[in-house]
Amino acid sequence: MTTSNDPRLADETKPEEIRRLAGELAQDLPKLARIALEALIKQHNDAYKGSSQSAGRAGRQSGNVSELSAIATLKPGGADRLRRIFGLTGGNFDGAQRVSTLHDMRFVLFDDDTRILFATAYDGDWDTYINDFATKIPGLMDLLFANVEGWPGIDSPQVKDFIADHQIDAAGWFVANPQVTVVDVRRYQRMDKALQAFLDTMSENTQMDATTRAALETLEQAISVPQGVDY
Repeated sequence: MTTSNDPRLADETKPEEIRRLAGELAQDLPKLARIALEALIKQHNDAYKGSSQSAGRAGRQSGNVSELSAIATLKPGGADRLRRIFGLTGGNFDGAQRVSTLHDMRFVLFDDDTRILFATAYDGDWDTYINDFATKIPGLMDLLFANVEGWPGIDSPQVKDFIADHQIDAAGWFVANPQVTVVDVRRYQRMDKALQAFLDTMSENTQMDATTRAALETLEQAISVPQGVDY
């Protein structure tokens, strides 16, 4: 966020700074846009905010989650080769789950198949993430990015420079659950599976006392209600 160098504003709090900058921005907006901006400020909930900081060498980080977006030129025929690779896998790369910090990654071909956008979300800092790719799925990375002009190879000492040179920091970056990592999600999935198995087993227990049965029914009702998004 851009802050003012005016010494009179040196003691303003972060909420005051946000409201001041929003007010300055609103002067150039039509009425409906000003209303939307005011609502955005009022509805902001600190419990779900990210940290809005650098992910390291490149990219932005919100809470524990970071983003990487890179654009590069494809070699002649590279787009066709990539489409054939994507076709073999149905566009899915389950093997990438070996990178335990990886939320998602996507490949977009554009400009008449001359360029590629690689975009991904991951946990932690930039250097660690690139190291994970190099050590856990090096073959997949070279298979795909060998179709990019100038790709030095995932094992090359120049690979981080290559990625950083093609990366563009996001101007805006939103994460619905910025504190939840991929490891957390997998743990929650295991917990849910175990809990459902426990409830199924207990439902067949005809010797259960009334207090225990009532407690289990309350628990089952609580976890069966979908979590809303209106924080």
